[in-house]
Amino acid sequence: MSVELTLLDNVIHLGEIGDVVKVADGFARNYLIPKGLATKANPGALRQLEAKKRIRQEEYEQDIASCKELSEKISSSSITIPMQAGDNEKLYGSVTEQQIVDALAEMTIKIERKQVVMAEPIRKLGVFSVDIHLHREVITTIKVWVVKA
Repeated sequence: MSVELTLLDNVIHLGEIGDVVKVADGFARNYLIPKGLATKANPGALRQLEAKKRIRQEEYEQDIASCKELSEKISSSSITIPMQAGDNEKLYGSVTEQQIVDALAEMTIKIERKQVVMAEPIRKLGVFSVDIHLHREVITTIKVWVVKA
């Protein structure tokens, strides 16, 4: 037996806020409704849903604004990473995402390692552009100078 519910929150692999979904009765009764993720469709639930949508939209816009501000700060700067290298300018190892995060932390820019996206590992001396994914809509690039230590 299935029941129709209105989602009050995003549920992975099921839907987003406001979607009307059909789910098994047990899933609705034991998981979605007790956790406040869904409710049976009625006018009160729709008002509650609209209020939640407004709040989430405001939070989303604030998040985008702060990410864009951080993006400008990152793109206007560059970092230098000293590495051991041989005579042919080839590194003994490679520059990692964590080294880039640590260099940015010294500049009081806090990001996570998973936000640093490198097309390929940096294995030689030189200047490289590295993408930083701050938000799914905000991607910036920073110049990384790899110099001989």
